[in-house]
Amino acid sequence: MGADKWLLGLMSGTSMDGIDAALIKSDGQSVTETGATLSYSYSPEQRSLLEGVMGEGKDVRDAEVQMTRWHYDAVMALLDKANLAPNDVELIGFHGQTTFHDPSRRITIQIGDGDLLAKLSCIPVVNDFRKADVAAGGEGAPFAPLYHQALAQELEKPLVVLNIGGVSNITYLDPDGTVLACDTGPGNGLIDDWVQKHFGQSMDEGGKIAAKGKVNATVLNTMLNNGFFNQAPPKSLDRYDFNLDAVQSLNPEDGTATLTAFTAAVNAKIVSFLPTRPERWVITGGGRHNPVLMQALRSALGVTVDPVERVGWDGDALEAQAFAFLAKRSQLKLPLSLPTTTKVPEPCLGGVLHAA
Repeated sequence: MGADKWLLGLMSGTSMDGIDAALIKSDGQSVTETGATLSYSYSPEQRSLLEGVMGEGKDVRDAEVQMTRWHYDAVMALLDKANLAPNDVELIGFHGQTTFHDPSRRITIQIGDGDLLAKLSCIPVVNDFRKADVAAGGEGAPFAPLYHQALAQELEKPLVVLNIGGVSNITYLDPDGTVLACDTGPGNGLIDDWVQKHFGQSMDEGGKIAAKGKVNATVLNTMLNNGFFNQAPPKSLDRYDFNLDAVQSLNPEDGTATLTAFTAAVNAKIVSFLPTRPERWVITGGGRHNPVLMQALRSALGVTVDPVERVGWDGDALEAQAFAFLAKRSQLKLPLSLPTTTKVPEPCLGGVLHAA
């Protein structure tokens, strides 16, 4: 059903910089075509509204309605760009915005009104992807591994796909079909917070600030002395599980350099838990645009580290594409997560469908 129709995915990530929207065609097992993509950047006011509802127990209703309308704007802009009508799209996969994530208490909150988006767009919407996994005892993250597996069918393995957003997470793919995934530690989140505080910038663009600083090895080792890094995967993090306390004594440039080295080092820490040492890592997410971070990863891992564009993928659209793919799997009652990706006890269905 709908094999000739597009699937549209939407992602607003933990870095809260905007909405990624993307079109794919898929049967829920493999990807037959990738289509147009679009990035909708949040204004400082929009980002501030979302930051105001981060955490547990917040009144999210106003932010949820506004954010859903921004997603509708992104859907319409993407359809316009692709010269498509709503009836050319079978399903929208609407991730929403994570505002709180504590799987140890079986809580994960992604705000986003799927019913409102379906009514506005006249396209069926699947949302609430993570809730069933967490309710069943899973970590609720990461959620893109099955999409990575579908994309990587022809690539040599073992292979690691590393996504560096606000948090870092990996998908490990073995030649025998094993998929192993987990959050590995902070991604861009701490770096973004630090440069916002000291430079009034939303990110260290191009790693220019880190390049001017020196890594403080003592502080770095203190940050790495955290029990999370000794836990075997699967495991997951909230964007705010780590903070800037350890770097407060450093000057702004050295702090940026040390936090950048920390993001690289946390990913090297995971290698000892993988079934086989992979000789290649491909990097997606905003972190791949930071050459200082990419070089730090190459040094820390000692293997080939490439942006995902090197294997023909679009790193800016990958997560949005993943939720289009997962919407199709949800419709087909196929698992969205596995014991080896989120620690859920058995392969887990998920997603909530809202009719147009």
